Amino acid sequence: MRILISGASVAGPVLAYWLTRHGFSVTVVERSAALRKAGGHAVDLFRPAVDITEKMGVLPRVEERATGTTRMTVHPEGGRRPVRADLTKIFGAASGRHVEVMRDDLSEIYHRATRDDVEYVFDDSITAISPDGEVRFENAPPRRFDLVVGADGLHSNVRRLVFGEESAFSTFIGAYLGVLTLPNSAGLDRELVMHVGVGRTAGMYGARHLGDARALFLFRSERELDYHHHDVPRQKELLREAFTGLHPDVDRWLDELGRTPAFYFDSITQLRMDTWSRGRVTLVGDAGYCPGPAVGGSTTLAVVGAYVLAGELARAGGDHETAFPAYERAMADHVRGSREVALSAAKTLIPTSRLGVTGLAQGARLVSALPPGPGRAFLRLASKSGRVYNAMTVDDYSPSPAPEVAV
Repeated sequence: MRILISGASVAGPVLAYWLTRHGFSVTVVERSAALRKAGGHAVDLFRPAVDITEKMGVLPRVEERATGTTRMTVHPEGGRRPVRADLTKIFGAASGRHVEVMRDDLSEIYHRATRDDVEYVFDDSITAISPDGEVRFENAPPRRFDLVVGADGLHSNVRRLVFGEESAFSTFIGAYLGVLTLPNSAGLDRELVMHVGVGRTAGMYGARHLGDARALFLFRSERELDYHHHDVPRQKELLREAFTGLHPDVDRWLDELGRTPAFYFDSITQLRMDTWSRGRVTLVGDAGYCPGPAVGGSTTLAVVGAYVLAGELARAGGDHETAFPAYERAMADHVRGSREVALSAAKTLIPTSRLGVTGLAQGARLVSALPPGPGRAFLRLASKSGRVYNAMTVDDYSPSPAPEVAV
């Protein structure tokens, strides 16, 4: 049975890995000319995704490339003293297992685990999908597949072709995200430095194996801003307008906008669809149920969704009319929980009041000061993320124990 996956970032390679393990023939098509190495940003793998990664035999490689960020310093706007917190305690309290890793590194690791068994077609994109499985491409000749999966992110091309325009399914939750790569002039070593004001939060961190650093920007907006997602100069202008004057450090980070080798900007948007499947086509990860970039655990959700989709197709013997509904049922609660996490996290990370700014700083101080047991109890009571990720259960679809992958 031949399955085409669009997208070679995270969900696509994870899905390809498990489909091939279950005996399916897989092709992955990716619009970029090669794996994207545009700098990326740090993403979180919480317990369910760490477990799946371990089953794939690549967890040691992921842990080797982990950012190693252990400390956080929070500067509340207008505050005299910064607050210092132990990130290992905060993440440990939120989830039983957790790894923070750069997105580009994670994508490369998953790709290496699949490249010998999966056909990868780079520098191409799907232009049409017929009900009988014929797929047309921008460059390659048409081919026929039994199933097609869109794993191509929030702005999914497959979703647009099969379900219609993104605006019909997207819900703006009132915030924006920006990330840029810049020199680690502050010499940050496993530390995140944050400046928090009402309606805006900026942070800079350096990963132990990187020669540079990343600056992360989150800000609120009551309305959707006017820009095109390919108009980078306009995006940089909007970011500068939102953050100028927060703190001299942040102004210096913004000065790198004209020189940065890598830049990302997007709205924090949730996708809400009644179904992720139509005919021979289904969606996985952000393409189908993005809970909100940077705030909703979308990477964990993508890994779990890919694993579940492959498992349900195997259980159904490739019968998509049985497998697709089962996949959607299995993921429904996880998706709802991640959406709630995103809304809660956005409110916490981008405070709407001075009291919220103080609460973010002092809450981080409290969790890191408490012993592990009380810290976990406090954070799980105060945070939806702790409850959601630690309560998330996934069936065991593994066909057999996976050997460790040499990478």
